[in-house]
Amino acid sequence: MNRRLILIIVGITAALAVVILLTAALVPEQLHPAFAAAVAFANAAGQGDDATAFALLGPELQAYVRANCPDGSVSACVNAYTPPEWGDLLAAVYRRAAPDGPDAWDVNLVATYAEGVGFSGVCIYTRTEQIAPEDWRIVEWAGYIHCGDGRSRNMATNPETPHRAP
Repeated sequence: MNRRLILIIVGITAALAVVILLTAALVPEQLHPAFAAAVAFANAAGQGDDATAFALLGPELQAYVRANCPDGSVSACVNAYTPPEWGDLLAAVYRRAAPDGPDAWDVNLVATYAEGVGFSGVCIYTRTEQIAPEDWRIVEWAGYIHCGDGRSRNMATNPETPHRAP
């Protein structure tokens, strides 16, 4: 091949790579409102922001929290699931999601804690449902366990996944 053709091929390949990278960076999956609600909930609950966390719950889960969590506190429930030796929640981030009809998602998150829990983090499951246009609420949560634990597999349907609410 001549040098000019090689430069054209390299240039086209580089341009395609830039387009792919920009698309991935500017339109991440986690920006879907259902996923954003799940991330916002897990971070608020894990960091003690009960007002924000509670507002992101559906009515049935709000009733569950009032009846079952110490002082009706979402944070009290969630923080009781993790051992003190893990330390404080640093951040929960989107991992993956599966749709369940047009208005519901099973969203999996992974969280890191101050003292570390090992390579794979802490797995959290939330089910989000759309109650109005662009208004997604958490209607179920489970997990808050080390991702290396077998009970963190298929948390949406795994009856052995702990800390299921409601």
